Amino acid sequence: MRVLITEFMSLDGVVQAPGGPQEDTDGGFAHGGWSAPFFDPEVVGGAFDNALAGAEALLFGRRTWQTMASAWPGRAGDPFADRMNAIPKYVVSRTLGDDELTWNNTTRVPGDEAVAHIRKLRETEGGDLVVMGSPTLARTLLGEGLADELRLMVMPVILGGGKSIFPDDGGLRTLELVSTVTSATGVNVCTYRTTG
Repeated sequence: MRVLITEFMSLDGVVQAPGGPQEDTDGGFAHGGWSAPFFDPEVVGGAFDNALAGAEALLFGRRTWQTMASAWPGRAGDPFADRMNAIPKYVVSRTLGDDELTWNNTTRVPGDEAVAHIRKLRETEGGDLVVMGSPTLARTLLGEGLADELRLMVMPVILGGGKSIFPDDGGLRTLELVSTVTSATGVNVCTYRTTG
């Protein structure tokens, strides 16, 4: 399986709370919902549709999983929502109990076993293991060399600080730009593959 990381991202590399004001206010982040003015159903929405179409499973950090689990089950009836609800999901967490995994087809991966577990998933046959949001998990995957592709929706906004997916360990990592598509709202959907 390939690990594909998909992210809404500002020009200054921030991925925190793109969906709503109260999504993630850690560190006093006050710009929640910043991606809404730039969302384009055809190009940006199409990038998510495409990622989900090739997905064998979804992989989340705890906070993102909880946000998604509270939103998607109530949206049944549209093809994207139905796929989100039906597809196997993994959530990396040290704190969630198995009795809290109320979203269909969710398996908990203990936080201290995440890297080893994801390495094993990558060695199995299948489609993509898609990460949506989950900046701490995405940063770990990049740092451990476990990400195969990045699909970044880079939006024309500077947020001045917030959570990033990029490791800050001083390591050099090169990527290959596979494609770029620009939406009418100024979003660059950039697909990168890791090179080693």
